[in-house]
Order: sequence, then C-alpha cells, then structure tokens
Amino acid sequence: MATITKTQSNTFKVLIRKKGFPQQIKTFKTKVDAQKWARLLESEIDRGIFVDRTEADKTTIGELIDRYIQEVTPLKKSAKNDRQRMLFLKNHFGYYTASQLQSKHIATYRDKRLAEGKQGSTVIKEIGSLSHLIDVSIKDWGIPLINNVAKLVRKPKQARGRDRRLADGEEQILLQAARNSKSPLLAPIITLAIETGMRLGELLSLEWDNIDLKKQIALLPMTKNGESRAVPLSKKAIKTMQAIPRQIDTPKVF
Repeated sequence: MATITKTQSNTFKVLIRKKGFPQQIKTFKTKVDAQKWARLLESEIDRGIFVDRTEADKTTIGELIDRYIQEVTPLKKSAKNDRQRMLFLKNHFGYYTASQLQSKHIATYRDKRLAEGKQGSTVIKEIGSLSHLIDVSIKDWGIPLINNVAKLVRKPKQARGRDRRLADGEEQILLQAARNSKSPLLAPIITLAIETGMRLGELLSLEWDNIDLKKQIALLPMTKNGESRAVPLSKKAIKTMQAIPRQIDTPKVF
C-alpha cells in the first residue's frame, strides 16, 4: 500500500494508495522518518481512525490567525485586545503548520513568558486564545486535527486574588493625592470605584443617559460577563456624580 522512493534531491517520498481513501504523499529527509509515517498512516487506515491531514499540513497557524482576526475577533466585546493578542501569538507560532504545532511548543512558550515576568493570568489568556483558535479551526473550518494540543498544556499558577481593603486613613490619603494630580476626574473616579465596586472598564464606559439620580441607579448595558446590570448609588456616589462637569462632545461621564 505504501511506496517509498528516493528523489533526486536525496529525500524520500512516500506515496500511499488505498481504495476508498484519498491518496497521501509526503516527503522526508530520512528513510527512517518516511517509514515511520507510512506505518502510522497504514495503521490508522486499518483501524478506521484515519484523518486526511493534507489541509493541516499546508495551512499555517499564521494563516488561521489571519482568518480568525477577520471572522471571529470582530464579534468579541474586547475586539481590540483580542486582535493584539492574536497578532502577538502569530509572531511566535505563525510559521508552524497546523499539523506541526505540538503541546511541547506551547509549553516552551509558556515557560518563556513566565521567565520574562508575565503574570500567570496573562499567559493563561494567551494560551486560551490559541486554544480557541484551534477549536474554531477544527469545528468551523474543517481543519483535520485529531485534538486541540493547547488543551494538553499545563496551565501556570495564577496570583492570589486581591482581598485587601483600604485601612483607616488610607482613603483620605489616596483621594488627596488624586486631587493634587493633573487630572480633575481622578478623585471622582476613585470615589465611585470605592462606593459602587464597579470595574475600571465599567466606569470608563458609563454614560449620563444610563444614570438615574432620582432612583439612585447606574445602568451598565454590557458588563464583562456579557449581561446588563443596575448598580445602586450611595449618597456619596450621587454627590460625587453631581459635581462632575458634563462634556458637550461626549455622552460619557469620564
């Protein structure tokens, strides 16, 4: 079923033909590698688990990332950050073909990023983005891969979550330093963060039309988990918002 021939360039070409299966051709530098590949494919065909890897052999991770940025990234809430992350991953993995990429390559990347001082949470996001790319490639684009190699990689430890609150007197010191800064909105945004528990991204996306001072509520149409929620406003939060000057050219509070 498998025929191995030596080429004029001293490489070894494997040709596998079997009725009911697409013809398989691949070239190797050594005869040993050619024989190993031939035995692997013949075994898969005999066991009924053969997957035609032709497209995976010729499609690079870089090409998949380009398609991902065009088709998937624009649908995400954090499209800008996702695009930057995918382009960064392209610089590291773009030259691999889809079939060449192995978990050991991703593990090496993980260790390199951690050695550079990156947080475990950052590296987890990067590997997660690569994993989603592979999932989309397999499920939606028909790239013939047996499994998602990114899911085989051990995740780095994440830093412990923040659980510290401001001690007595620290809030006043922090706010005074903010008032002494060049930004007139720094102190108000800190006060609202303390009073409401809103994330920075939520505060920066806050619009005047979504604030009801009479009902003492700020509406967040889209939060990190993709849902809207109403945030109750304390008397101090309302007083702070009433003192913030409105800008004519933007609907946003900050």
